[in-house]
Amino acid sequence: MATTRHRATARSNHASDALDATFFALSSELRRRMLDVLKREGGCNVNFVCEQFAGEIGRFAVMKHLAALERGGLVVSAREGRERRLWFDATPIQLIHERWTTEFSAYWAARLTRLKYRAEGAEVHALPARAELNTTKTTKVTKKERRHG
Repeated sequence: MATTRHRATARSNHASDALDATFFALSSELRRRMLDVLKREGGCNVNFVCEQFAGEIGRFAVMKHLAALERGGLVVSAREGRERRLWFDATPIQLIHERWTTEFSAYWAARLTRLKYRAEGAEVHALPARAELNTTKTTKVTKKERRHG
């Protein structure tokens, strides 16, 4: 039992560390601009990214920013001979979006649906709870229970 808890905690800490790294990577305006470059020019090399920021920051700084983006899971790189090719990976951003918007999206979609039905004069019925789906007993539903929310 303790081992299972330890594994769950370790997974949770790993996920938390990855999320922290993603937010850290996105916290810099310069790194976000680098992501824009990689989004437009997927598969470009490090020299190309350095050229986009010439006069603004040096090669060493670009490399440090790219490393932060890789730690955050936002950049994927692959070696081709002496070159390193870079691609933008939006997966961590999608995971952040899903984590914090899914429940709110469902809430507001339900509210808008109720508003639509009320505006059209339709009667709104609530879906039965999961426990009620498995019972065969019929109960009288009051008007208050039929409404959403």
